[in-house]
Amino acid sequence: MATNYYTKKTIVAGQPGTQKWVQKYGKALVCVRYKYDIKNKRKLKTVEIIVEEKPWSWDKKRIPGNKIVGIRVAYGEVELGRMIRAAGGKWDRKKKQWELPYRDAINLGLEERIITKEENEQI
Repeated sequence: MATNYYTKKTIVAGQPGTQKWVQKYGKALVCVRYKYDIKNKRKLKTVEIIVEEKPWSWDKKRIPGNKIVGIRVAYGEVELGRMIRAAGGKWDRKKKQWELPYRDAINLGLEERIITKEENEQI
């Protein structure tokens, strides 16, 4: 969808203004949206429907990509420190470790150097 659309109103299935779409899509209907196309001066009505449903569970071991993690870098590994700094990493003087988002640590191939929660609590 182009950026010249904006949504003015969203109505959840079952609320007034959705009956026609509930009859057509039944329980698959999630909501009805009223959008406006500024460029072409048009009013649009869209529906959101469920097209697939399957079991899912939260992976509690998954680490979010933006979570800040500590990185173990030995004294003298200057190039590694520079590489981490170039990726946006910061040096934590108190903990004496480099820190950067998990996503960046993985992208740099530093997964084996990530300091675990248990190790961090000992510092």
